[in-house]
Amino acid sequence: MCGIAAIFAYRPDAADVERAELVAIREAMRARGPDGEGAWIAADGRVGLAHRRLAIIDLSEDAAQPMDFANGRYRITYNGEIYNFRALREGLESQGRVFTTESDTEVLLHLYDALGADMVHELRGMYAFALWDEAKQGLLLARDPFGIKPLYYADDGKTLRVASQVKALLGGGRVDGAADAAGHVGFFLFGYVPEPHTLYRAVRALPAGHTLWVDAAGTRRMDRYFDVAAAFAESADGPPADLRAALSDSVRHHLVADVPVGVFLSAGLDSATIVGLASECHGANLDTMTLGFEEFRGGPRDETPLAEEVARTYGTRHRTEWVAGAAFRDHLADVFAAMDQPTIDGVNVYFVAKAAASLGLKVAMSGLGGDELFGGYDSFRQIPALVGALGRLPGLRALGRGVRVVSAPVAKRLTSPKLAGLLEYGTTYGDAYLLRRGLFMPWELADVLEPDMAREGWRALQPLVRLEDCASRVSGPRRKVAALEMAWYMRNQLLRDADWAGMAHSLEIRVPFVDARLFRSLAPHVGRPGGPDKGAMARTPATPLPGAVLARPKSGFSIPVRDWLQGGAGNGRGERGLRGWARRVYREATAAGP
Repeated sequence: MCGIAAIFAYRPDAADVERAELVAIREAMRARGPDGEGAWIAADGRVGLAHRRLAIIDLSEDAAQPMDFANGRYRITYNGEIYNFRALREGLESQGRVFTTESDTEVLLHLYDALGADMVHELRGMYAFALWDEAKQGLLLARDPFGIKPLYYADDGKTLRVASQVKALLGGGRVDGAADAAGHVGFFLFGYVPEPHTLYRAVRALPAGHTLWVDAAGTRRMDRYFDVAAAFAESADGPPADLRAALSDSVRHHLVADVPVGVFLSAGLDSATIVGLASECHGANLDTMTLGFEEFRGGPRDETPLAEEVARTYGTRHRTEWVAGAAFRDHLADVFAAMDQPTIDGVNVYFVAKAAASLGLKVAMSGLGGDELFGGYDSFRQIPALVGALGRLPGLRALGRGVRVVSAPVAKRLTSPKLAGLLEYGTTYGDAYLLRRGLFMPWELADVLEPDMAREGWRALQPLVRLEDCASRVSGPRRKVAALEMAWYMRNQLLRDADWAGMAHSLEIRVPFVDARLFRSLAPHVGRPGGPDKGAMARTPATPLPGAVLARPKSGFSIPVRDWLQGGAGNGRGERGLRGWARRVYREATAAGP
């Protein structure tokens, strides 16, 4: 895993690339790549690439970046891992191509030379890269199908700036820090900033599954090559995939590395299944880590005993890291500093990544994505039930709006504010998803943001339109929910949190359940009667999971943030719970400024 940066002065009247700015952007991402650094600026000063390296594949200096091809015909700065790079390399070598390194980076350069931007269709992995084409005088940006790896850009109409982090772009000193109202509204609606927005109007996320081409001739083209809803819609009926073979194949590919790979292990089925399958591929001495909370020790929410039982079952080298409120308070400033965009989650990943790094690991696998793929959330039951009950009643949404206006003040004081919107937001999948996943409700935005910003941000974000568009392109109730969970919660919160929290400790987090090839093999049957579920997933390891883990009801992974805030890490204004934590996160994010 790495940090990448690029600056392209594509207009003739743009100022040349300044090395100081390029290096400042790069060095703002030092934690992403402590193993090496590199920078290149073209002789004419029109383009520059930079890189911070975390060496995972081909640890030699030969694999350093930015890497060039054919005496500078192409150059690339790249973040991520291409798990099928060896197979791709063999195919390219059969065409007579010669390689000088053992890296996946060099494979990307050869593949671009052979296929151009269509190369992305051949890649299996998580990636974000900026590739300079000297002959075409253009820069190609690409991001992996699910958006596991981040990529942000700022374009002022003359110069394109690119980096792995929003804060890095701002750290270069040339990006406008004016607020993006949609990003601010999105945070309070969902607890994360939905892409392509950020908190800043000038900075955008390259959407997952997209490429962007910009050249000196003025061409600017963004192409989508993967979309979750479209992939669901396009998946044809067929015989069920061999679930064990498909999952084992993904886990095996995610173990590709020239350094040891560990696994984050909880008491849940997802991570336990990963450990079971990884132990078959990896053999003995697989490293596993569990995060325990002192506030939960010995109680029903303590996951450590079952996690340790899983570790014994598969003979892993296991470590439990205990965290208490005092440690949370001690590291709170570091958490906020590492949090590239505000989020209400990710604290647990921060601490378990810290534990993994203390073991000397550079790579760890996570069970992230299992609930989305195999229908593990309550939303897979609740949202179809709500829409099924209310969606067939004509005029209910309009009636519900009137009920909400009258009842919202009372509902907010006596129970959840969501109750007031049950009729208004219970008739379509997009609305019901916002009701289920929303942090603050739309009618509360003016209480947490300046009213004009709230109105402007709501209009620009169009959350209900975008949510319904995602759901409407997929058939079947549970499949609709799966598409929404993958394209919104998983992409914008879980994957982004895994990136910033892991990178804070120079740790690469891999997610075998979030794999485009695995998804395509299972998509025809996901969410359909008889399709794969969490139980089938958990039965795939050859050595069965412990019975206590298989029998344990899903409880969700919780962290005692509320207890920690009440213990003294709060904001001094009496705010408690997740909504209070969101206000604290927002204040920290906006107080830091650009």
